[in-house]
Amino acid sequence: MALSARGSAAAVPGGGTLMWQILDDTWCPRDNPSGYVNLGVAENTLMHETLSEHVHKHMDLTHHAFTYGDGSTGSKRLTTAMANFLNLNFHPKLPITSAHITVTNGCSSALEHLSWAIADPGDGFLLGRPFYGTFIPDLSLRTGATVIPVSFGLTDPMSLDAVKIYELALIAARKNGQKIRGIVLCNPHNPLGRCYSHEVLLGLMCLCEEYDIHFICDEIYALSVWENTVDTQPKAVPFQSCLSLDTWGLVDRSRIHVIWGMSKDFGANGLRLGAVITQDNRMLHAAMIPVALYSSISSISDHVTANILEDNDWVQAYTCENRRKLGERYSYLTAWAKKNGITYAPGVNAAFFLWIDLGSAYRSRRSWEGSESVDVQVMTELLSKKVFLASGKQFGSEQPGWFRIVFTCGFEMLEEGLQRILQALDG
Repeated sequence: MALSARGSAAAVPGGGTLMWQILDDTWCPRDNPSGYVNLGVAENTLMHETLSEHVHKHMDLTHHAFTYGDGSTGSKRLTTAMANFLNLNFHPKLPITSAHITVTNGCSSALEHLSWAIADPGDGFLLGRPFYGTFIPDLSLRTGATVIPVSFGLTDPMSLDAVKIYELALIAARKNGQKIRGIVLCNPHNPLGRCYSHEVLLGLMCLCEEYDIHFICDEIYALSVWENTVDTQPKAVPFQSCLSLDTWGLVDRSRIHVIWGMSKDFGANGLRLGAVITQDNRMLHAAMIPVALYSSISSISDHVTANILEDNDWVQAYTCENRRKLGERYSYLTAWAKKNGITYAPGVNAAFFLWIDLGSAYRSRRSWEGSESVDVQVMTELLSKKVFLASGKQFGSEQPGWFRIVFTCGFEMLEEGLQRILQALDG
């Protein structure tokens, strides 16, 4: 798998350097009309003007912002602001305090630190398919841990029936001598754009308690949840943080870990700020302090983020408008898919992408029955038209031909990208 920035999502023909080639040759209708249209990187630019206005208005840098700050795991001001923000928006059963938070330079670092602290080299983590592709290097590349993809067949991977499948995968791994240290989820899900129900989350956490393993939940899209006015089935499930569940007497909270950051809900990938939120586990946070030297955020990012999270009225208005725009974009993209006879996975109400079956569309339009993987064939055609999407092959998709389309770029870019996708399908 090619390495990529968190959100770039995939290896593609040409190796890991292609991602940087795409980012260095991004389409612009005026300055670079022959460049790549990038609908593969999970960035949300819809609210950038609003965000920029707030950052510039409240910058007011103090001398503290030019120092090492309070340490490598986030300033006291930032962790206090983040705790208050999380308490207001994630509704935790037990109030979050600054002591429950370790800040890192992005959520990839947060996940890697958890893997390092929880697992020894060779230990495994269960990861349900499809999954966010960069989870694998995050968990394993430098820590030496392993990732065991869990297949569901015809079972909905976000259903209560999936809990039993996780258990069977855990038992099978142990029979093969594999030590399992945890289950890793993304809620809301990347790439499916759906939320896990209360029952499924609790079922998986209880499974972790029964088998003495950890429960890691990436909630990076927590506030990017919106109303789906398009699909009637499956019914969209509202987001609920695993921290909000009543687990008293059922699950030891020291084994529950949440990851969150500024990149998705605030469209601020460039701030490079993520966090591990774990309650009742001081030893875990203490263990991450030494490695945090290599993942500390800049004091300016610390300052900017604290300014944002402390402005509660602005945050509420910002996230409300962001949700409205996300819902509009979903409606637009699904209408495009239906008009062009392209199947997509319905029931989406979170994040900013659509899981779409370009493989079947390619086969039907081209009457193609080649022996080469349809994932590779479609990706090759897309790149020939200079449009980049994240391939389901790198997301562990159990069905070939599925791709993730990000719809939160400028509208002109989105339209150009959709036209190029059709050109790639039609030849």
